[in-house]
Amino acid sequence: MRLLSDSIGRKVVMAITGLLMVLFVVGHMLGNMSIFAGANGINTYAEKLHGLPVVVWATRLVMLTAVLFHLVLSIAITLENNKANPTAYAVDRRLRATFAGKNMIWTGLLLGGFIVFHLFHFTIRSVPGMEIVQVQELSGRFDVFAMVAGAFGKGITALVYVVSMLMLYLHLSHGIQSTFQSVGLNNPKTMPGFVRFGSVLSVIFLIGYGAIPLAILFGLIGK
Repeated sequence: MRLLSDSIGRKVVMAITGLLMVLFVVGHMLGNMSIFAGANGINTYAEKLHGLPVVVWATRLVMLTAVLFHLVLSIAITLENNKANPTAYAVDRRLRATFAGKNMIWTGLLLGGFIVFHLFHFTIRSVPGMEIVQVQELSGRFDVFAMVAGAFGKGITALVYVVSMLMLYLHLSHGIQSTFQSVGLNNPKTMPGFVRFGSVLSVIFLIGYGAIPLAILFGLIGK
């Protein structure tokens, strides 16, 4: 915990936990894209994933720890910076003051709320006031496709997910480049490349994740 006792240490932990979450977002998106192969695609992926309970639970524990550390430290750093300079956020002045950069704390908190909702929605499968499709295929395998299609077939639910992915885009478009700064890799020559990398990757996430609820809502994905 000594690493968390100074400002630089907290920023490094923020960068590490942020990187872990980005890696998870990449893997999660690739798995979710199997829905474009239809019911058998996503259901086979889910079956294989849940056939590895140790890996699944280890990943959940690591990610839960990373999210909690990231959230607590982001709040602490923001309060610390606001106390020192009300207009500052934990970024180098070489990073442009963009809308995404100015609102990192808010997009992060909204994403935190979405993560909780998402876990209750598709993992625990219980959200007060929301009907969740839970059926099995003829083979007895849980029909993940039917659950997801039933959810995103409703405009309001699809909208919640798309808006949340927009928050993810805004958060990562700035957060990825900020990660390189936090670990001391940025300089006037490398920073433009890091900015482009963060922008491109966040756009890929927005398209990859956002395409799923929209494709289902508009009937582009079917059994």
